[in-house]
Amino acid sequence: VQLVESGGGLVQPGGSLRLSCAASGFTFSSAAMSWYRQAPGKERELVATISSGGGGTNYADSVKGRFTISRDNAKNTVYLQMNSLKPEDTAVYYCRRRFDTRYWGQGTQVTVSS
Repeated sequence: VQLVESGGGLVQPGGSLRLSCAASGFTFSSAAMSWYRQAPGKERELVATISSGGGGTNYADSVKGRFTISRDNAKNTVYLQMNSLKPEDTAVYYCRRRFDTRYWGQGTQVTVSS
C-alpha cells in the first residue's frame, strides 16, 4: 500500500488549495478514503471521508461548508478542495483508507498565514 499526498503550501487566509492523494497497492475503487490532519502539538483528527463509489461524504464540523472531498477511481486518487482557509487549518494533511490504520502517506504541509 502506498499513499502519496501532494498540493500543500503556504496560502493567505481566505485562500484555497487542492490536495491530492495518489493511492496504489490495493483496490482503490472498493475503499472508503479519508483525509486527516495534525496541527503542531495536537492529535491527528479526521477531516473528511468519502465512500468507495463517491456518493457519500462526511466532514468534521470545523471544515463543513468550506472543504470538499472527492475521488477519481479511474486515477486512484482522492482530493480535498479547501476553500476559505483559516489559520487554524494549518496542519500536515494525510490521506488513508478509512478502516485501515496501518498505512499512512508522508503528508503534505498546509500553512495558512498572512
